[in-house]
Amino acid sequence: MAARMLRRGLPRVPGGEPWPPAAPAPGVADDAAEEVPAVRTTPVVQPEPAATAAPVAVAEAPAAPRGAVDGAGAGESLPTSPGVALRRGLPRVSGGEPWPPASVTPAPAVVSAASAVAAQTTAASVSTGDAPAGPAPSAPAPAVQSRAEAAPSTAFDAPVAVVEGGVALRRGLPRVAGGEPWPPAGVSRARAVAPDPQTADAEGAPLTASVPSAAQPAQAVGESAVVPVRPDVSTPLPFTRTVWQGAAPRYAPEPEREPSRLRPTWPQAIGGLLGLAALGLVAVSGVFLVRALLSTPFMQDFLVTYPGEYHVDVEPGFAPWVGWQHFFNMFLMVLIIRSGLGVRTEKRPTAFWTPRGQAKNKISLTLWFHQSLDLLWMINGVVFVVLLFATGHWLRLVPTSWEVFPNALSAGLQYISFDWPTDNGWVNYNSLQQLAYFTTVFIAAPLAAVTGFRMSGLWPKKAERLSKAYPVEWARAVHFPVMLYFVAFIIVHVALVLLTGALRNLNHMFAAQGSVDGVEYAANWTGFGVFVLAIVVIAGAWFAARPLVLAPIAKLFGQVSAR
Repeated sequence: MAARMLRRGLPRVPGGEPWPPAAPAPGVADDAAEEVPAVRTTPVVQPEPAATAAPVAVAEAPAAPRGAVDGAGAGESLPTSPGVALRRGLPRVSGGEPWPPASVTPAPAVVSAASAVAAQTTAASVSTGDAPAGPAPSAPAPAVQSRAEAAPSTAFDAPVAVVEGGVALRRGLPRVAGGEPWPPAGVSRARAVAPDPQTADAEGAPLTASVPSAAQPAQAVGESAVVPVRPDVSTPLPFTRTVWQGAAPRYAPEPEREPSRLRPTWPQAIGGLLGLAALGLVAVSGVFLVRALLSTPFMQDFLVTYPGEYHVDVEPGFAPWVGWQHFFNMFLMVLIIRSGLGVRTEKRPTAFWTPRGQAKNKISLTLWFHQSLDLLWMINGVVFVVLLFATGHWLRLVPTSWEVFPNALSAGLQYISFDWPTDNGWVNYNSLQQLAYFTTVFIAAPLAAVTGFRMSGLWPKKAERLSKAYPVEWARAVHFPVMLYFVAFIIVHVALVLLTGALRNLNHMFAAQGSVDGVEYAANWTGFGVFVLAIVVIAGAWFAARPLVLAPIAKLFGQVSAR
């Protein structure tokens, strides 16, 4: 029969020839009476069998006629021509050759005993003229018992003989890390059949196996069998978990510790130290330059003309309401700065506040706290301004002469040179203090109130023209720098209070004590004790400003929810 050309496809390796190679495919042999190839048996590597199965011999059978094959039972395999090469796939190991090797050919087909009997019956019918139409072989195919028919219940344990030149068991992954593929090379699932003395080689290994007939299958396979070699299963195989545990695993792995932003790296730490050293050197150099400048005759005359303050006709001393207003302002300002930074950095609020009857105006609890503090701070500021002008205390804060500017420059140079100007706050502020207080009370505070009102929920949403004339972006651009100004003012103000006479200044602000009829009361610790108590109250309010404490208070004015 003429050979057929196989269809060639893509190459197996980059740059190679199309696969399979250009060779004529083997045809089906017309002569069914070819010689049975040699059979070599190999011990089987298998697990514990449930029951002892009868040995089965597998041999390559010649091609059977199509009519005989069609009459065979289902599940039987057709014989494969030994000349067809196996299709090669990916390598078993990294960097290896494609699997299986090029020298391996496919195993011959296994033909069951029922198929062999059917082939013999068909051949006999052909000789008498009763066979169906179709090609018939010149000789019947030898009967070979299949593995499934040999032991249906324990087909896995049945020994199988491998034809010489065929393929052994398919090798898979190694049993141990870094080992060879399993099972070892040359091992097949088979048991030895009875050797034929005429066909045995010099070592005594049988080359052919006597093929039992359909009438006497047990007599040919009932000989001694080789005991199979079983692997050692006492040690479990190595296992590495590679499956994702899911979004909510039962045992969540410990997250990797991220580097803290507060802990800089060595280059950053060294750079920061060098920067601080440079700033310190500039500051010290500036102090020496200013002291050298003030020692000149021109600056000496300037200091005499403008000592740092000008006379203001105001009653000396501080009324008690000034101290209380100062404490309330400090208390509210610290909490406003804390809540404002919380609103700015908060990404997912933990609680929300909704006014009664206005479900659409829901805001975060932190924003409600910030706006509530702003409202209290504005009320306190209005009371302070009213009392300021009602008692005449405003002359201490509002400049009334253009001499305030040269005196402020003189006071600033004296502060830089560490030759402090004369401090007599019980009677009058120096010009630099007056400008600073005026800017804080009459410029920074109104800017903070106006910009905060524009960004709050109190702003009328239906006033489109007003909103267009005063965009919210402008309010945001001004509100945060104003907060930074307040922070800088508080730091400088507290530092100067402590450096220019802490006990005396604290008595002025917190105890309303100074000099009366020439008697100075600045040496006692009354003001200092009140100041420490005020700091404790502010610190307690700082740590108490949490949703657990704020929620009951917010419920008095609206509804608090987690969403």
